[in-house]
Amino acid sequence: MAYQFHKRGRQGEKKIQKYSLTPSFLFFPLIFLLIFGLVSCGGKSPPASQENPAASSKQDSDLTFFDVILEQADEVGRPIWRVRAKTAKYTKEKQIGQAESPYGELYQDGKVVYQIKADIADIEQDGKQLFLKGKIFATDPKNGVVLQGNELEWRPKEDLLIVRNQVNGTHKQLQAVAQEARVKTREQRMEFSGRVVANSTDPQLQVRTEHLIWNIKEQKLIGDRPLQIDRYKNGKVSDRGKGNSAEVNLKTKIATIQQNAQLDLLDPPVQITSNSMIWNMNAETITTNSPVRMFQRVDNFTVTANQGEMKTPQKTVYLTGNVNAIGQRRQSLKSNTLTWYLDNKLVEAQGNVVYRQVDPPLNFTGETAVGNLQTENIVVKGGSSSGRVVTEIIPQDKANRQ
Repeated sequence: MAYQFHKRGRQGEKKIQKYSLTPSFLFFPLIFLLIFGLVSCGGKSPPASQENPAASSKQDSDLTFFDVILEQADEVGRPIWRVRAKTAKYTKEKQIGQAESPYGELYQDGKVVYQIKADIADIEQDGKQLFLKGKIFATDPKNGVVLQGNELEWRPKEDLLIVRNQVNGTHKQLQAVAQEARVKTREQRMEFSGRVVANSTDPQLQVRTEHLIWNIKEQKLIGDRPLQIDRYKNGKVSDRGKGNSAEVNLKTKIATIQQNAQLDLLDPPVQITSNSMIWNMNAETITTNSPVRMFQRVDNFTVTANQGEMKTPQKTVYLTGNVNAIGQRRQSLKSNTLTWYLDNKLVEAQGNVVYRQVDPPLNFTGETAVGNLQTENIVVKGGSSSGRVVTEIIPQDKANRQ
């Protein structure tokens, strides 16, 4: 580690002195005893008769330098950090160098990956890690990401930058707050953890979770813990998604929600639950290839199926496989496929249609059905020319037993 500092001579000229310290600091007392009178905080040395051995020992181990450049290189001589500061202290007992109001650069493969500034910087003796404490700003000059926090750690050998304690990250595409952020500079990947709240500008989303991965280059957000995604329109929440995990592609505006996936829409007022769903915010469609349940809150109307798709602008739902629609009076319609028009509350069912009504109790079986299930106005047809509709009128006592 090299400590470089400046001092003024008698004629006001600026002189530069540079000291290289070995990792074990074996020569530290000898070197700094020679320069102590020039650069230490004490200024003038006390008279010999007034010297105190204990005070002298403390002075030897606690030194202050001015106009400092702290820098560290890797095994092949490439810089891994360079920090400048007006003042810096060295405490032998703690074996660290401490710089006040530092600013500088972090390097990876000889190139600047982050520009930093802070209130206080602590440098470990072995030069393997750099610590910053205080109000910290770290800026990636390549992609424009700015990280703020109260503690920063740079581990160049691990290609890892850690910002802790009230982290605030800003970017033209995303703003996030968390307790910690871990950055892999080569991979352009950032991990937020601890009460994460991330807001994207396009699409207008807010993600809340305990752990969120941001692949900056791929423009993807990946959540591997339970999370909530709020979509905004005109400054208000229009849709809300939940799940145990999710991936949001900010470029295509497509979110894939997995495991206990749920999506609540404001218009139309429908709740969709499934084990997996694809939410295309650009096309405003929701698709699921796994068993799905859709619930219309206003009419207390529920439909389940093996898979389904909803086109929000058209307010139309397409369901396939083992479809079962149930109204608020327990009337039901089963079929192979079902098209549900939410605006006019109509359904079109095809394939192995079974309509059941509780009051008055009766069943219809056919190939197709069209009508309003809520008003129990359903027309069931046989389908082919030879097909027929089977009607079963259930006696009242039998209906009561059911």
